[in-house]
Amino acid sequence: MSRISHIELDDSNLPPPTPEIEQERKVALFDLIEENSFTLPARDGRAVPPGPYHLGLAIRDKRLVFDITTEDGQKAAEFHLSLSPFRQVVKDYYQICESYFTAVKTLPPSQIETIDMARRGIHNEGSRVLQERLEGKAEVDTDTARRLFTLICVLHFGG
Repeated sequence: MSRISHIELDDSNLPPPTPEIEQERKVALFDLIEENSFTLPARDGRAVPPGPYHLGLAIRDKRLVFDITTEDGQKAAEFHLSLSPFRQVVKDYYQICESYFTAVKTLPPSQIETIDMARRGIHNEGSRVLQERLEGKAEVDTDTARRLFTLICVLHFGG
């Protein structure tokens, strides 16, 4: 079973999220658990513990930490990714999200749709960066990468 069955975000040192960010987080967590594809490839000739997996996501020492265990608590993998490749796309994503949240309250549907298309494009770029950074460490499909990118955004900008 190549999937994530449980996710825990270490957001203990973050300020409380805005209502919009909390909603994005809840949707991403729900959708990710409902449907995802997450495979750990064999590395250095070692056998890969079978899934499903529990995933802990955190930012420690300015690095994104993936802590992966099996359902019975055995360590499956842990890897740390530099946040540098994510900084610009996360910043762009937050800016377009702010525009989107404002637009929903004040603009006509045609203008909201234009902003939403731009938001989806930036989100796709973030998921592509994540898939590149995970290469050789974990294999995820596009939808899983998109949802994980949303959670990275929540952690990256402190909620």
